Amino acid sequence: MKRFSSFLLASLLSFAAFAQEDVKTMQANAKKFTYSGDYNNAIIILNRALEQDKGNLELIKDLTMNYYLKRDYTKALEQVKQMVNREDADVISYQIAGNVYKALEEVKDCEKMYKKAIKKFPESGPLYSEYGELLYSAKNITDAIALWEKGIQVDPAYSGNYYNAARHYFFTRDKVWSLIYGEIFVNMESLSERGAAMKQLLLDGYKEKLFADADITKGMAKNKNEFSNAFLQTMGKQTSVISRGVTAETLTMVRTRFILDWYQTYAAKFPYKLFDFQQQLLQDGLFDAYNQWLFGAVQDLASYDNWTKTHADAYEKFTNFQKTRIFKMPKGQNYQTN
Repeated sequence: MKRFSSFLLASLLSFAAFAQEDVKTMQANAKKFTYSGDYNNAIIILNRALEQDKGNLELIKDLTMNYYLKRDYTKALEQVKQMVNREDADVISYQIAGNVYKALEEVKDCEKMYKKAIKKFPESGPLYSEYGELLYSAKNITDAIALWEKGIQVDPAYSGNYYNAARHYFFTRDKVWSLIYGEIFVNMESLSERGAAMKQLLLDGYKEKLFADADITKGMAKNKNEFSNAFLQTMGKQTSVISRGVTAETLTMVRTRFILDWYQTYAAKFPYKLFDFQQQLLQDGLFDAYNQWLFGAVQDLASYDNWTKTHADAYEKFTNFQKTRIFKMPKGQNYQTN
């Protein structure tokens, strides 16, 4: 009898292990269908996997996302309402929920959900970014930028808040933060489509905002931010170079002199990873190639291609350098205030 009981227990444990492994296999197969755009097959598999493991949050998230991708928002919402009320709901759970609420244009419910999510995860950059996007689309600009700035403060290694904030500041009178946040973002997402678009915004920002007037502090009399005033004063010393126009070449000269002056005057008071990175590039002889990469391609692609050929060694050295580094902003270097 004891032998039979032991055998039965071993069989049950073996079956449970097999079932769990089978659920993992099913989830992996479902993901393959999701990636191929076959959401119906992914849903079929995930629903069967949930029959074996009803409380599996990862399966529920995958199922909800497939309903969302299929644009079956009604069924996605059914899953969302259960998912966000779970004690183990994570940041991704709330992100998926946000996508569903936005698709259904349920703004009030979506805002309520984000508030709950941020209370639970107060240092989640993605949640601040996406909550801000919701408010921005609802024309609540003031609260949206405040959320993006808060996201930069609490989670500076997350890129989305820099992207949203840079785009916002580009359409305001501010001359500083669209350039700074935009360049940070490009370094964080150097290969993405958004990164390429931000390069154009950066070049436009130097042309249309920072150097549009001979006096770059014009219109900034009410600016009380010490960091941005220091930035403008230091940049203002270099305006004679811009008489040749704003190009990748003149921006390299201006920004080189800026970094040299900044480290003599303001670096101790305002330590900043972006400027440390630029100084490193200068010291390594890569700053010219970096500025060509940043501005040259969007200014004139044919000229940039020619530059890479006539400066093949510098281009290769910079390209190899890029492959080996990950750019992240640290905490404690957020000098913007609203």
